[in-house]
Amino acid sequence: MASIKAWIKASRLRTLPLASTCVLIGGALGLKENPSADLLILALAAFVVIKLQTLANFANDYGDFMKGTDGENRPDRALASGEITPEEMRAKMIFNSVVIFLAGCATVYLSFYEIGINWAACGLVLLGICSIAAAFKYTMGRTAYGYRGLGDLFVLVFFGYVGVLGIAFLLTHTFQMIWLLPATFSGLMAVGVLNLNNMRDHEGDKASGKNTLIVKIGFDKAKQYHALLLITAWACMLYFLQDWRGLLWYVLIALVCAKHLKLVWDTKDPQILDPELKKVALMAFVTGMFMLMSVTL
Repeated sequence: MASIKAWIKASRLRTLPLASTCVLIGGALGLKENPSADLLILALAAFVVIKLQTLANFANDYGDFMKGTDGENRPDRALASGEITPEEMRAKMIFNSVVIFLAGCATVYLSFYEIGINWAACGLVLLGICSIAAAFKYTMGRTAYGYRGLGDLFVLVFFGYVGVLGIAFLLTHTFQMIWLLPATFSGLMAVGVLNLNNMRDHEGDKASGKNTLIVKIGFDKAKQYHALLLITAWACMLYFLQDWRGLLWYVLIALVCAKHLKLVWDTKDPQILDPELKKVALMAFVTGMFMLMSVTL
């Protein structure tokens, strides 16, 4: 039986702040529009998102191992290292999926019980099911989208638009077009982290047949793509935040991001990029935290 330490390792705790960004931003939008919103809804939504990220990490580990992408060269992976068996991982993924579905249904019910379950509520449940499916299909199965260069698109949609707008809708039952800007920020920052990950691993991915977008366009163009992602993300966010408190703090984070972009642009060794994943994730997380604090404090 796998140890608790092995499961913590497989959960990849360092990915959770990035996943939480959509909760923080969506919560900030919702509470600014509806200050009396039930915080239990936000707490349940946060639980669902964190469990979804954990499920995605398990599925990614499982899919890459079964396809042979992770081998002896990836001792940091739970399956490749032998700390967790494929059977144990499958059982854990099924259990997590059930927990996520039930918690998601509870979140939607709590949000809609006063006005009654309607088509919007059913739509949110359907989006939750799609999110579970997307977590599995990144590396699992013959049609795994992560192996076809589509991971960036799915990350943008689920870490950005589904996550941010879905949580804001749970709190307000409304949608505003301007919310697309912070949702785009959340999604593009997550794509930026994925891009760094794929830049770091592109040589091994190419050898194993994992055709990520970086494998398709090459390392040098990936640097240009990375700059486009993060510059667009910050342009959207700074435009949106013009009337919010503490604009200077967001500008300072954007300047830190500019320093990061310079490092990536000058990099020749992909392995140097590994610490940068955490930096981009924390930039997004801190931005979301500042937004939530500005409407609650």
